[in-house]
Amino acid sequence: MKNSSLIICLFIIQLLFPSISSAQGELADYQRAKELKENIKDKVYFSPTQIVWQNKNLLTYSIQSEDGKKYFTFDIDKKEKKPLFTSTTFLKSLSDSVKTEFNKGNLQISDIIIKDGNFEFRHNNIIWKWNENSEKLEKIRTISGNNSYWGSRDNELGERATKSEDKTQEAFIRDYNVFVKDISTGKVKQLTFDGMPGEYYSSTIHWSSDSKKIALFKFRPSEVRKLTLIASAPEDQFQPKVFERDYLKPGDALPIRTPVVIDVETGNSFLADISQMNKQYALSRLKWNKESNAITWEYNERGHQRYTIFEMDAKNGKVRALIEELSETFIDYSGKNFRKDLDEKNQIIWASERDGWRHLYLIDSKNGKVINQITKGEWVVRDVLHVDEVKSLIYFTASGKNKGEDPYHTHLYSIGLDGKGLVALTKEDANHEITLSEDKKYFVDKYSRQDLAPITVIKDTRNGKIISNLEEANVEQLEKAGWKAPEIFAAKGRDGETDIWGLIIKPSNFDPSRKYPVIEYIYAGPHSSHVPKSFNPNYYGLNELAELGFIVVQIDGMGTSNRSKGFHDVAWKNLKDAGFPDRILWMQAAQKDRSYMDLERVGIFGTSAGGQNSTGALLFFPEFYKVAVSSCGCHDNRMDKIWWNEQWMGLPTGDHYQACSNVSNAKNLEGKLLLMVGEIDDNVDPASTYQLVDQLVKHNKEFEFMMFPGMGHSSGGEYGERLRRDFFVKNLLNTTPPDWKTLGIK
Repeated sequence: MKNSSLIICLFIIQLLFPSISSAQGELADYQRAKELKENIKDKVYFSPTQIVWQNKNLLTYSIQSEDGKKYFTFDIDKKEKKPLFTSTTFLKSLSDSVKTEFNKGNLQISDIIIKDGNFEFRHNNIIWKWNENSEKLEKIRTISGNNSYWGSRDNELGERATKSEDKTQEAFIRDYNVFVKDISTGKVKQLTFDGMPGEYYSSTIHWSSDSKKIALFKFRPSEVRKLTLIASAPEDQFQPKVFERDYLKPGDALPIRTPVVIDVETGNSFLADISQMNKQYALSRLKWNKESNAITWEYNERGHQRYTIFEMDAKNGKVRALIEELSETFIDYSGKNFRKDLDEKNQIIWASERDGWRHLYLIDSKNGKVINQITKGEWVVRDVLHVDEVKSLIYFTASGKNKGEDPYHTHLYSIGLDGKGLVALTKEDANHEITLSEDKKYFVDKYSRQDLAPITVIKDTRNGKIISNLEEANVEQLEKAGWKAPEIFAAKGRDGETDIWGLIIKPSNFDPSRKYPVIEYIYAGPHSSHVPKSFNPNYYGLNELAELGFIVVQIDGMGTSNRSKGFHDVAWKNLKDAGFPDRILWMQAAQKDRSYMDLERVGIFGTSAGGQNSTGALLFFPEFYKVAVSSCGCHDNRMDKIWWNEQWMGLPTGDHYQACSNVSNAKNLEGKLLLMVGEIDDNVDPASTYQLVDQLVKHNKEFEFMMFPGMGHSSGGEYGERLRRDFFVKNLLNTTPPDWKTLGIK
């Protein structure tokens, strides 16, 4: 009787509480996640990639089909689609040449160029040429890999010669000074004599168009901080390896550049008065005007609150500010700078956020005055694609102009330089990826959303009318595999007015009667916005993660880019904010109509800036976030690279840096934390993570830590992904993860 009563009670409990009738995070869930990944790979058919206009009426592109990869040409005049190649000899010739068996479905080529009846292409690191008529394959050249490190400092020394515009002379640097050689006679003349090891002339030399003068920087180097890394288990030797990287950090000294103009015939020179530029982050884009009587350059001041175009008169050396941007917060020089010189019109197209939104301005290049604001309104210019100087017309993408639509969707527009005649060339409620034709008469418009598979058409740049349909994606196999589109959701942010946008991803076996923990994937880097807007199934493996029994969300909170200046400024000297007040309100708003979202069990994870953000969630917002996994985090902005951190945190590296530091606030840790880092990360100094570990240990905090030997800046690869999933399953679902061997992992 006791057993019967127990069974009846359990049956009644299951009827009343179906959400606990089966567990989550168990073997079947892991297997379903694994199968989902395998079954949806390459299942988006007829979505063009590698779209290239070969000439004014012919384009090439590739698509994935049920038969594999295919390559096509499309003739806009004939409205005719053809395979890029039809001869089976082509596949055999390439197979024989690279000792790999190809068929029509597994060929992977890129960089396609059609020229003179042939087409060139790249396979791996080799450029080939195929003649369809003679059926001949020819190897053109091998492309050498670029192993340069992004952070390397150029000392600007070198003896490379730069020819004058009339090709009669060449200028070069020797023994730290400027020399010029007459090419016909070989006669060499020394122009400067004050260059020395600690202050020398840059080998990047600019000739005036009349070939009578040169402009360059005089360069005073500064000491370069070195990042020392140890590879404890290198693949090519038994003993550890030690290597260094150039790695400047916030507050470090930077080189000083002084613009110089030299008259080649007389040797007379002018050094610019740099008293107005005594806080140099960078001087760049040195350029002659068309009359060869003045040079301009751009000055980015340390702290990034002043950005100026200076001009120096080549006849007397006088310097003046031509265009100046000032901000009480930051100027986004790395993401929003745009300048187009219209030399024939003596005008400059200039991007600015001076009215609170990123817009374009037409500037008189003679006096620096604004002729007119080209674009205006509570929306954002995203990218200038082309300036037609003859027609005085600009083609650009923008977002936020269509009321009621996701404000991050990019649309194509054209407008006159006078700010009149704005034409919306795309109207569909979607994110538009644009490829302009060579003559700018047409454009390929590939539009989609996370819940709308790509549709690709060719349109007329005069009015946006469809000229021809190109492809419409087929996602039937994707859906048969169990994939479901994310839900796009918006809610008000902390100000009660601004819409915050994000995605909600549910498992394929979703049951609305159950309760699901919520996991947020975060990357709050202010250099951009990060929630994907184009169709991208299983972005960052988020659909797989949901399969384990979670609701997964991704959100762009305040402090990220591509909205108003005020929206962006939330990040100013305040990276610990990371939009968390908006993110929390967004999830609470979503949960009102989605009772299956359990906000008592919220996890978060991210990498790099997202690693900083996810740990910060437990330090600064522990009442909401309970579990975090952080990879390669920038846990203290004083430890990370100079350009990214000074851009948002400014100078000096004062108390606000410490206030935003996960390391300095490690004592506040609540919840469950897993830290991961690559041993030889040369993007974010791994010591940033080690210092956090040190403080957590000193404050007797419980956490888990994984260092990956020999790994760079990453989320930990497949091993790290398994650790991350297991950590969430254990701490949010209170379930013991299955043995990896049962998943076929040895």
